[in-house]
Amino acid sequence: MTLLFAVLALVAQAIAVTVVVAALSGRRDVLRRAVGTYTLAAATAVAFTAMLGSLYLSEVANFPPCRLCWFQRIAMYPLVPLLGLAAVRRDQEIRLYGILLAAIGVPISIWHLLVERFPTLEGTSCDPANPCSIIWVERFGFLTIPAMALSGFVAIIALLSISPPSESS
Repeated sequence: MTLLFAVLALVAQAIAVTVVVAALSGRRDVLRRAVGTYTLAAATAVAFTAMLGSLYLSEVANFPPCRLCWFQRIAMYPLVPLLGLAAVRRDQEIRLYGILLAAIGVPISIWHLLVERFPTLEGTSCDPANPCSIIWVERFGFLTIPAMALSGFVAIIALLSISPPSESS
């Protein structure tokens, strides 16, 4: 399962890179016209997959979530109903809220990655019995659980950034 999650994280990274390249090359509108109607559903799928992945890792694989994992979950889990409802209602107005919530998760994931690589940064904020510096999963030499979460947050931001504006906007 962790290999599947790692491959999905690579797909999320590819989505983000595609959006950035399109924006830098002046082709953001082309990309928006091509996939814009599906971006809310795709962002929902990313958030839902991240949520299921984190639940699988903690409840099935028995990797206890550390404090930083919980903070990442707090940023990711509400995106599922928020974006899901917006996708069903075709409510593009949710974009800003979704981007903001995902943007809260980004620095938490980055900090968690730093703590994994440099355990001395951990300090006293994490539980000594379940430190944030434990690397439970590492795929392809760089994809750990917080890297996968970061990939999801960035993909959600990228997808919502190319979601077409509402007609009232």
